[in-house]
Amino acid sequence: MLLQILSIYRNLLLHVALSLSLSVFIIFFNIPSIFLHGIFTYIHPDNTNSGVRAAIRRPDSSSSGTGLKGYRNLSSTAAAEIKKRTKSKDKAEFDESKAQIFRLKLDENHLQTRIYFKEYRDAFTFSFVGISCLLLQIFVGASKNSGVWGNGIFVPLLFVIFAGCKLFVSLTKVAFEKSASRTLDRQLSLLFGVFGFLFGLLTCSAFSPLILDFDLREIGGMGACFVAILMGLCAGFLFIPATKITRSFWLGTDQIRCNLDMVYCGWFSRIVLYSSQAAMAFTTLLWVNPLAEIFIKKNIGEGTIGHMSSEIRNADRLVGSIGFSKEDFAKLRLWCLTLSGFLQIIAVRQNLQMYLNEALLSWYQRLHAGKVPDLDFSRAKVFLHNHYLCVSALQFFAPPALVLLFVGLSQIDINSFKNTNLVSFLLPCSSFVNQVALLMAWWIVSVLTLYTSATIVLYRRGILYVS
Repeated sequence: MLLQILSIYRNLLLHVALSLSLSVFIIFFNIPSIFLHGIFTYIHPDNTNSGVRAAIRRPDSSSSGTGLKGYRNLSSTAAAEIKKRTKSKDKAEFDESKAQIFRLKLDENHLQTRIYFKEYRDAFTFSFVGISCLLLQIFVGASKNSGVWGNGIFVPLLFVIFAGCKLFVSLTKVAFEKSASRTLDRQLSLLFGVFGFLFGLLTCSAFSPLILDFDLREIGGMGACFVAILMGLCAGFLFIPATKITRSFWLGTDQIRCNLDMVYCGWFSRIVLYSSQAAMAFTTLLWVNPLAEIFIKKNIGEGTIGHMSSEIRNADRLVGSIGFSKEDFAKLRLWCLTLSGFLQIIAVRQNLQMYLNEALLSWYQRLHAGKVPDLDFSRAKVFLHNHYLCVSALQFFAPPALVLLFVGLSQIDINSFKNTNLVSFLLPCSSFVNQVALLMAWWIVSVLTLYTSATIVLYRRGILYVS
């Protein structure tokens, strides 16, 4: 009897055990903090203290840079003691104590003092638990004899819905954080959100097969509005994270040729940055209809007699005989989506480090801009980048996490819910839900690709610059 019950509810027990054990493991060992552990941030001398909130407190007059635990002095002077410059009648006095900066390796105590750390930690936890449950469901499959409760499919669905809502709410709060972004960026986010909504309506219309390779024929009027609104929100909320990703890529690959070892990253990080951008661009093109048809083999199952009619016909047949079958091409697109999301999660640390190094570069530029440097702008930038550390971490982490969640949801068979009166009206068709989830995963990758590529072009042309 016990073995029969275990066989019926095997999937449910596996999902519950995995979700509980993984949640306890992530919370107990502070995996979100460990994921960002060791990243270097920068602070000015008058913002240091021996306490935890070192970045926002002014030290005592007796404190010195060499006595700070965990800090590395990046002073521009080589002498052990800072000496003031000689006063001159025709030159303004410059306090050289401002011409130094300290590098701090972040740990859990420092990260907990940053705003939006709780949102980042919760988003990290629920996303990884949801992705793990989706992988388990795809691996074990659904049993037709176990029913809805025995399959346990509602466990990954609940985690996916909750994690997706958590990520969207966090991105919404960050988007309306006034001091975390410029007014122009927020206005452009609103404008691109409207464009994304209009493109979503076009995607759900009858013209969709001419543009994109998605099967959205079963979507109705209310469903089309819902999908369009979701696409518009993604297009608006992802603009600011995309611009930060672009600046991180620009600095991490040393496109400005600053020749500062502490500004750009090493060879492995550069490979991650380049590969993530290339994977997103390639994945975006796989669903565009004129280009997608190139990869599909069309002449399957035809005899060899028809191929020998003429040279022109042979050339035409050759074009249609090279490529993937539709099933293999669908798998290729799924693997590319998964790879692009995975590479973006790996690049979170590199992007965050380059985001903090951007403030260091600004400090170097302002320090050497003139004989009497004006460091007020760089001091404010160093403080803001340090203060909004977890905001940027959340913006870097949320898009690839959403991609992986949507990709996993598109591979879940929800046909077992059709016989359930409670949710049958919400899930009219499994293929509809799978296609919408796949569309949203592709849309997030495509929006990031479009924003980052356009911004890189503007940087390359000299219209925008990092300062």
